[in-house]
Amino acid sequence: MQKGRVRRSRALRAPFRLFDLRVIVEQAPGVKMVCNHKLGDSFELRGENLSLPPGQTFPLYSLAALLPLLPAKQRETHPNDWMTTDAVVACPDPLCGGRFRIHRIGTSTFDHSVVTAVPLPTPAPRKDRKPARTRAR
Repeated sequence: MQKGRVRRSRALRAPFRLFDLRVIVEQAPGVKMVCNHKLGDSFELRGENLSLPPGQTFPLYSLAALLPLLPAKQRETHPNDWMTTDAVVACPDPLCGGRFRIHRIGTSTFDHSVVTAVPLPTPAPRKDRKPARTRAR
């Protein structure tokens, strides 16, 4: 090993994936939408960044209802988990027919050291490995 260089464990450099999401406004059959969202409005979430199409807005209360679910939808889940199968969220206004469908549209890969200042713990040495032998000189 070269002097001055720190060798990092492969586990410490392991990237992680998050799903990229697109949320699209739909309408419940037979129920008028009374809030400020419009059929077909959308936004995307990539990592921690939310983006709207140019010139489009999105109602704060509807967004507040969606926000707690989005980080969970970004993560890999068990195929039988309801978070994997359920994708439609109702508008928080009980008189509004707005619905928000969450689509997983791709993935983004992140490195732990880039997204936080908290270091990963150093992996504990494996107990099933024999200690390295040293030769007497």
